[in-house]
Amino acid sequence: MSEHIEQLKDLLTHCQRAVVFTGAGISTESGIPDFRSPGGVWSKHQPVDFSDFVASADARRASWRLKLMFDRDMQHAKPNLGHQAIASLVASDIVSHVITQNVDGLHQHSGVPEDKIIELHGNATYAHCLDCGQRYDLGLIKENFERDESLPVCDHCDGLVKAATISFGQAMPEQAMLQAQVAANECDLFLAIGSSLQVYPAAGFPLVAKRNGAKLVIINRDPTDLDASADLLIHDEIGVTLDGALP
Repeated sequence: MSEHIEQLKDLLTHCQRAVVFTGAGISTESGIPDFRSPGGVWSKHQPVDFSDFVASADARRASWRLKLMFDRDMQHAKPNLGHQAIASLVASDIVSHVITQNVDGLHQHSGVPEDKIIELHGNATYAHCLDCGQRYDLGLIKENFERDESLPVCDHCDGLVKAATISFGQAMPEQAMLQAQVAANECDLFLAIGSSLQVYPAAGFPLVAKRNGAKLVIINRDPTDLDASADLLIHDEIGVTLDGALP
């Protein structure tokens, strides 16, 4: 393990531009469950497809019920050692961007500037109008929904208001995908952290970086489909590993 940390530290010390890609594994160390894993929310509750959300008030209510369930799991979570280490790498200009599949906002809370974070699956800490994009705080929405399951409607254009996450069946955010593509193309070190690397198209970015000459590091407790492509493979705790490898 110590040898792997030293190898990672050496890669971080000598790279010109690193990019970090994070999945659910980094946030499980903050107590947030992996919703896709066996026993997770998606194995117990049918997710609401985006087309159903748009078409049906009943589907929107089901979606908000699931949202409140997610938030109960996330409400006390705080950035862990891994998030903090990544924030330090960004502050040191070693890491140019953090591409994340997570929606918990913990990279922001750890101190990574908003313009350095590329959220591929959106953000669960606020809501927005699907028509005009107006952003809404979740507090009043939750209060009204918990009282009588009132559905939020945009007060600017009467559009549907939805948690700012990407739902099943919803198109990936075009701007974020483009930013991630550019970041992966331009880096010389790509760190895939806490992701099973099974959910595409997001999981394709490590190979984009690899094809453009970057070194690929995979840090994940379990094996991934891209392990054979990694220049450095670490199956261990994320926080301890990253903290120990800080230059």
